[in-house]
Amino acid sequence: MRLLAISDLHLNHAENWAALSRMPAHPNDWLIVAGDMADKLKHFRQGMDLLSHRFGKIFWTPGNHDLWTIPSDKESKRGLAKYLQLVEICREFGVHSPQDPFVQLPNTDPPLFIAPTFTLYDYSFRPDDIPADEALAWAEASGVVATDEIILHPDPYPSRRAWCEVRCRYTEKRLAETAAHGNIILINHYPLRYDLVNLRWIPRFSLWCGTKLTEDWHTRFPVTAVVYGHLHIRGTHYRDGVRFEEVSLGYPQNWQPERGIEPYLRQIWPFISI
Repeated sequence: MRLLAISDLHLNHAENWAALSRMPAHPNDWLIVAGDMADKLKHFRQGMDLLSHRFGKIFWTPGNHDLWTIPSDKESKRGLAKYLQLVEICREFGVHSPQDPFVQLPNTDPPLFIAPTFTLYDYSFRPDDIPADEALAWAEASGVVATDEIILHPDPYPSRRAWCEVRCRYTEKRLAETAAHGNIILINHYPLRYDLVNLRWIPRFSLWCGTKLTEDWHTRFPVTAVVYGHLHIRGTHYRDGVRFEEVSLGYPQNWQPERGIEPYLRQIWPFISI
């Protein structure tokens, strides 16, 4: 049995859905999907249906695209209600979400738990000399405004920043509880650290890439590895001896659809040297 990972499947793109449909079954392996399965609920449901029949277990955390409320998606709710819709679809197919108990990998000593987390972002991934109340204007000055500002709603919270804080405090509590029992493979859609956000062409998009509230989680808690996506820049990084794996697939222009998805599955456990 292996624990594999991928993120940013973006199944609204026909090339991505076709490649996923052709992917062979892995009945003995578990799969992490670190967010951005699809923009619409119908594609999200189709993706979870397919994956749940091809892997032994699935672990998911939401990405920003999953949380979008697109006007043409008539069944989609807004904000927290949209997130809970996604959680219910996951439960329909036996997929583990951030709302479920963390699962221990079999035969691990000390115990090693798989922890899907959901933190969102709070615009704190910015230079220290940019005040919080000027952050959006700073990004817009470079021609960058995330679509999230239009269709990722924070309801019933007053802002995405407030929702992020609630999620971070909730997650910290759960990680602390789990730390008393073993080690953790932490899953999040967004990078935990600002220094992992290296966006050469759109550097100010960093505002929508995470929160500094999570920057020390890999040392505060017994984290063995961190799995994330969002950036569409696959890679392995180390911070304080902890392995950080960016596992995005991305839009068709970010990968080679003719290769299929199989080569893009990243093995997380058993741990292998890269």
